[in-house]
Amino acid sequence: MSKDVTRLFPFVLRARKLIVGRERLERSKRDLQLVIITEDISVNSKAEILKTFEHYPIVQHFTTDDIDAHFNVKNTKVIGISKSSLATSIYAELKQYRINKPEVTGTKKAE
Repeated sequence: MSKDVTRLFPFVLRARKLIVGRERLERSKRDLQLVIITEDISVNSKAEILKTFEHYPIVQHFTTDDIDAHFNVKNTKVIGISKSSLATSIYAELKQYRINKPEVTGTKKAE
């Protein structure tokens, strides 16, 4: 029985963990845990976000209208969620929509 991840969004607002817009995300990199971009984002913007936030999980899901409905932010194509257990829970449910590859560190073959 799969639960809808949107049930967690009101808690993101209440806990003030939402970061809206590309500029604020860049200034908040220290606290950033997850980046969500919409499905209707332009190709150039998507490429720029993938480059700028390459060390963070980037999930492409929802539309601009969905983001507006859940977070009450108009015409927003990029949001972030600050470090928290809430962000971890949201990422766990949206992991299948991740568009950048996770970093692989310390991969040594056993000899």
